[in-house]
Amino acid sequence: MQPIIKVRALSKRYRLGKRERYGNLRESIAGAVRATLRKLHSRNGEHATAHEPEVWALRNVDLDVQPGEVLGIIGGNGAGKSTLLKVLSRIVYPTSGRVELNGRVASSLEVGTGFHPELTGRENIFLNGAILGMRRGEIAARFDEIVDFSGVEKFLDTPVKRYSSGMHTRLAFAVAAHLQPEILLVDEVLAVGDWQFQKKCLRKMQEVSRGGRTVLFVSHNMEAVLRLCTRGILMVSGEIAEYGPVSKVAARYLEEHIASPSRVVDLTQQSRPNDTVGRARLVSLSPAGSKRGWAFPFGQDLAFEIQIETRQLFDNIELGVTLGSARGFKVASWTSTYAGIKLPLEPGLNIIEVTYEHFVILPGQYYLDISLRSDRGMEDYVYEEIRLEVLINKASAEANADSFSGVFIPTVKAASKLAISPCVQNNSAVRNLD
Repeated sequence: MQPIIKVRALSKRYRLGKRERYGNLRESIAGAVRATLRKLHSRNGEHATAHEPEVWALRNVDLDVQPGEVLGIIGGNGAGKSTLLKVLSRIVYPTSGRVELNGRVASSLEVGTGFHPELTGRENIFLNGAILGMRRGEIAARFDEIVDFSGVEKFLDTPVKRYSSGMHTRLAFAVAAHLQPEILLVDEVLAVGDWQFQKKCLRKMQEVSRGGRTVLFVSHNMEAVLRLCTRGILMVSGEIAEYGPVSKVAARYLEEHIASPSRVVDLTQQSRPNDTVGRARLVSLSPAGSKRGWAFPFGQDLAFEIQIETRQLFDNIELGVTLGSARGFKVASWTSTYAGIKLPLEPGLNIIEVTYEHFVILPGQYYLDISLRSDRGMEDYVYEEIRLEVLINKASAEANADSFSGVFIPTVKAASKLAISPCVQNNSAVRNLD
């Protein structure tokens, strides 16, 4: 099958501190001659001009994408993900290499891309459609659907320069997704907008892919990437480090990009009030924990130690541990008081060990909050300093964890019982009468 996107030896270089500028043919020829003369002067013993600092956003990228494929592009900040989509969208030109696109391309990239700020939302819808090569009648036929999806109907005749970033993103994605391109490029559309709009975007991209169109999706949201994409690529320093099934690519990314790679989280430099009586100093993985920092395979126990320094005796303190999602919502809370556990502290350094047994939460990024309270004046809180990853592994694959929604996979007992039908009851009653 002929790939719908073919990328060969693609590289993109930026010179730091200089604005990207594309000249005409005359300027290009003059620049090439000047570069040649500088090289000759350098060989003849003359000092060449100092090299300008440069960075390669892409380097020798080779990629084939098949029609109907939903490809997730993941990686850390500065890995080259957005640059790749900009080159595919022809927003920027590559330094070297080539790209072949066998279909119309629509893109929803960074805020404002593809919109003229002085034109209204209505005018920009028709402008974007014309850029895609669509006739005015085709755009008009989908106009109401685009407006309804974007939710900016009240501001349709307002210049988009007055739109918020969320309104920009909603309208840009609505236009790109509804004008039926063969290739849809989406960059972090889930990073802006409310949760309802994010769900609409995911459903729309699933609908687009089921219609046989190709989607390239850049996101730091691993949950969305795993749910939407079939294959993925991991980009590191402008190069493709991994390409294959999205679950395998996501697993490598999570293993290599741990938020808290050290086994010990030092809290002593954190400015927190009420530290005259006692406070937490360190949180470290216990020997049963992961050996690669705060990254835990799905289903494994999570055990850590909290080092607490106090200046007086406490008969009992209340320890609270809250698990939160990287999206910002609380997932689970626990306190020693609720569990009926007594935790005395002696003056000096104390260590409390906490263990989450059989840590069956879905693979992804999380954080731990810790609180210490006492009726004798001790009060200390640690927010979002301990970040951890739950990794995809064989157990999560066997459990089909990527198909679950929510966070936990609870242990639930269920049993079926044979019910006696009314017909059987009536027959037995007749026999008893006889």
